[in-house]
Formats: sequence, C-alpha cells, structure tokens
Amino acid sequence: MTTSFGAASSVIPTDPKIRIQSYDGLRSSNSVALTRDLRVFPVPYSTRTSIPVKPQTETKRSKVEIIKEQSNFIRYPLNEELLTDAPNINESATQLIKFHGSYQQYNRDERGGRSYSFMLRTKNPCGKVSNKLYLTMDDLADQFGIGTLRLTTRQTFQLHGVLKKDLKTVMSSIIRSMGSTLGACGDLNRNVLAPAAPLVRKDYLFAQETAENIAALLTPQSGFYYDMWVDGEQFMTAEPPEVVKARNDNSHGTNFPDSPEPIYGTQFLPRKFKIAVTVPTDNSVDILTNDIGVVVVSDENGEPQGFNIYVGGGMGRTHRLETTFPRLGEPLGYVPKEDILHVVKAIVVTQRENGRRDDRKYSRMKYLVNLWGIEKFRSVVEQYYGRKFEPFRELPEWEFKSYLGWHEQGDGNLFCGLHVDSGRIAGKMKKTLRELPRYVDPLNVTAMACPAFPLCPLAITEAERGIPDILKRVRAVFEKVGLKYNESVVIRITGCPNGCARPYMAELGLVGDGPNSYQIWLGGTPNQTSLARTFMNKVKVQDLEKVFEPLLYYWKHKRLTKEESFGNFANRMGFEKLQELVDKWEGPVKATSRYNLRLFADKETYEAVDELAKLQNKTAHQLAIEVIRNFVAAQQNGKSE
Repeated sequence: MTTSFGAASSVIPTDPKIRIQSYDGLRSSNSVALTRDLRVFPVPYSTRTSIPVKPQTETKRSKVEIIKEQSNFIRYPLNEELLTDAPNINESATQLIKFHGSYQQYNRDERGGRSYSFMLRTKNPCGKVSNKLYLTMDDLADQFGIGTLRLTTRQTFQLHGVLKKDLKTVMSSIIRSMGSTLGACGDLNRNVLAPAAPLVRKDYLFAQETAENIAALLTPQSGFYYDMWVDGEQFMTAEPPEVVKARNDNSHGTNFPDSPEPIYGTQFLPRKFKIAVTVPTDNSVDILTNDIGVVVVSDENGEPQGFNIYVGGGMGRTHRLETTFPRLGEPLGYVPKEDILHVVKAIVVTQRENGRRDDRKYSRMKYLVNLWGIEKFRSVVEQYYGRKFEPFRELPEWEFKSYLGWHEQGDGNLFCGLHVDSGRIAGKMKKTLRELPRYVDPLNVTAMACPAFPLCPLAITEAERGIPDILKRVRAVFEKVGLKYNESVVIRITGCPNGCARPYMAELGLVGDGPNSYQIWLGGTPNQTSLARTFMNKVKVQDLEKVFEPLLYYWKHKRLTKEESFGNFANRMGFEKLQELVDKWEGPVKATSRYNLRLFADKETYEAVDELAKLQNKTAHQLAIEVIRNFVAAQQNGKSE
C-alpha cells in the first residue's frame, strides 16, 4: 500500500538561506511497510495542495506514527480492544486511548501480576469547572476510582483507578455533565491554560475567552471521541464564528481539504502541544514553559489590543542524554487581537509539518525552534500566517501569583483560593469541597430577580444587582427575631411591574415602583400555587427592615404550627392586622433566657470575636450564635443527604 502525505508546499520557504532540516515531518510519499497484525484502512484525506514537491528520500517514522496512520482517525484497534474480557488493552490501543484522555496504568507497588486500571484526565480550558461537573467527578472517584481526585498543573482533573469494564460508564458520565477528556493526552493540543482567578478585569476576561477559543480551534473534529463513548451522540456547544472561520481558512495552505481533521490530518502532531494565555505580570500559568505562550497586551485604558507570542518552551528531557533538555520559550512577535487564532494555527502547522516524527525524544516543538533558531522559525510561521509579525511589545516583570486566600474580585464580590497539597483531593478536604457547590443559603435557593438595571429599558429600580444585599439583610432579620437557619421564605424581586421574575407568586415579593422604592407583595405560597397581593407601596430600600422585622417576628411567634408557611400565615392573619403590627412595631420582645450557657471560656476569645462582630454591626454573642447555627445546619444538611 502506498500512502501519501502531501505537504502544504505552497509555504515551503524559497529563501535559499532557509533550509528545512533533513527530517521533513509529513513530507513523504513513500510506501509504508505494514505488519500483518495491523488492519489497513484507506486514507483518502492525505493530500492538500497539488503544488510540486521536491522528491524526498524515505524517512524513518516511529511506531506511534504508524499506529496513528492506521487507526481510522484514532478508532482502531481501540474500539475492538474495549470489547474484550481482558483487563487491559494492547499496545496500539494504549497509544490511541491517550487521545481520548486516558492512560493505561498498573499499581507498581504490587508485586507479581499486574492490576491494570486507567487514569482519566479532563480538559478544562482556563480551569473552569461547573458545579455539576465537579460533583460528577467527585461521585465517579468514589464509585469507580480510588476515592480521590487529582488537580493537575494544567488546570484539569485526573481520576485514577478506573477499570476497563467501567470506562464507557465513566466517560459518558463526564460527557453528559458537559465535561470532556478529549485531547487531554496524546499528540495534539492539550488543555489551554489561563489565570483561573475570576477577576472582573478586561484583560483577565479576554485572556480566558482567548484560551477557550484556542481550545475550540484545536479540538479534534472527526468525531472519534463521541463515537467511542456515547455512540456518536454529540454534546458540543455552538462555537464562536471566529473559531469556525479560522479553522476552515486554507488561504495559506494550512489545511487538509475535505478531511475530517482539517488541521491534524491522519497523523495529528508529532508530540503533545501546550499553550497558555495570560496577562502582563501574572505568571500563574508558567507562560515560558509552553509550546506557545500568549500574553494579552492592552492600551493605557486597559482595552486589549493584541498579543505578544512566545514559542519553544518545554520541560521534558531524558536522563544522561544531553541532547534532550528543558527550554524556555522566547519572543516570536506581536499580533493584533483579531489575528490570534490564525497565528496559533500557523505555529501548530509549522510544528505539524516540520517537527520530528522519527524519534519521539526530539519531537516537541522546542527542538525545532532550537534547531532552526527563532528567525527561521518566524519566517516559516509567517508564510502560513500570511503576514509579518510586529515587534514584540515591552512587558513588565513577571510575578508568580498563587491567589491563595481572599481577594477582591473587582465587582464587589470576593473569591477565595485554597491550597491543595500536591493537588490531591482526599479525606476531609474532599468531603468539604463537595459541599461548597451545594452550600447555598436556603433563602437563595428559591429567590429570583430580573436583570433590571443597567440594561432593561423598563427598570425603575434595582433587582438582580440588589438582591444579594437584600437577602443578606433578610437573613440578619431571621437571626434577630430567632428564626432558624433552615427556615425560608420565597423572595422574588423585579425592577418594574412587568413581573419577569414572577414576584406575584412569592411569599414576599418586591416590585420596583420608584427610585430605590418597592411595592411589597405578600401571600404567595412555597409551592407557587396562589397569587400574592399588594401589601404596601413606596417602601424605600433603606426602610425594608421596618417591614420585614415585625412580619417575620410574628410569623415565628403566631404561626399555628412550625409547618405554616409565611405566605399562609399572612393570608390567615389578614393584611389589615399585619399593617397594624407593622405600624406599632417597636422591636422584638426581649425574653428572659431559660438557659445560662457560657459561649466564651476566656477573655481573649471574647475580645477576638467582639472585634469581628463590630465589623458586622453585631454583638459578640450574636456573631457566635450565627456561626454555631450555620455550622449545625450544615452538619444536618450533610446527614440528610
């Protein structure tokens, strides 16, 4: 069988000073000797342009290159090996399953026979993980893994100890939770890094968006992943149009026309490929250790304008072999922001066409950059890019930023960075982190608000932006009148009377009726089966406690049973009586304590709590009780599940 690897020869440098190394990557059209135990599939997608290519001598290729070529785009023989009763898969399938995000492993602490299992690695551009996916991974670790999760240096999860018979169940569960392991391992682009800190700054947000777009651009397109694990069902979100445009653009000979893999072809890349995106000074992603480092460059107003590009970084080496080495990336140039996807693609194609495929120890792009030098590498990339690079922009010094502890997010909120020893989530930490996505104040669970300001033209006052503070104030009233943490009221807020957040079904509804002013509606029920009614008009936002306190106090003390909801209580009491209670309200009746419990065993503890309480306009006793109640409620919630 003769297999052709037609090169995009329209971009072969014509400058006589630029000579491609003797190993010519995919530039071979020679026959390939195949062993009989390999199944041969036709390769109809191997040519791209019909521009004449200088004849090349036969080039040795590694065993992995042959496996990829004959795999029918990373399917065979993995698809057959997964169906056998053996606990492991053969060598060819072991190479291919990497592209699906998994490695075959065995416990090296055990002596005697090998106990095979599989490690799965997710792909999470810029480290973003939904609550649903995290909880799915946590469950899978307990049900099918070794009971722990591993956070990696490239912002992904690793799940260890999955048996072969459980692989499809685990993979499909991840996919159906909107996660993916596609391309987390193997000879293609790996997870794209960006600072994970949720800072609300234009440059950080743009860096994260760019990382997600690069990840989408370089995601395999031939469907092998979904064919294998969810029987061909697609679970992909819509891609930005600029990603689709950049992937399909073949104006500079980068693509395999009509191929299921327009960028990767049948052979994918010579080795793994790593990309990171960041902003000036923030080196939380180790920018210089990547094949491509992308740095957002902004103007004096903080508006992103383009990117500085580094190339040629990488850490891998072989002991006692000095020709292998770690290498830092070096500046390639600057590009305007609208060109970033085309530039990344051009660099990837340069490596695809010229990276070594004969000896995998030297297949990373750092060796190509080191061999050619940055000037020659830039010249070749520019021909795939179709433009010249601009001069590299000056950058301030890099800093390592861990983001541990509490930090201002930039929008009035805070975020907290947690340290995880060696990235291993196990034991108490695993149990605690599992509760974080679920730990939501009961008031927040049923609360809703419309967008209102700043974008809704009908808004009269705040709703979405105001509800977090209002819910905190309601919680404070709960504490003041003695309501328990796990008791709740359905609260809904809209900025105008159109009712987009359905306040008229709430037990306590706030409807904007003027600047910083709300109508108060009462009488809806927790199961949303009855309408609320108008109780008061023109209540200023700063006066809400004057209404909330008497209503909630008398609900606690005058309800028929603990099960009587606030809405049913309001309807039973009648609005005339409730209005009388609000008008005469002078504060909660101070009951004589039936208990004589000391909360503070020593003066130092009391003084420390008192200082914290003053920051929240509370007494030390109120703050201590709040902390204890929250802790007990959290424990009870855990037991109930």
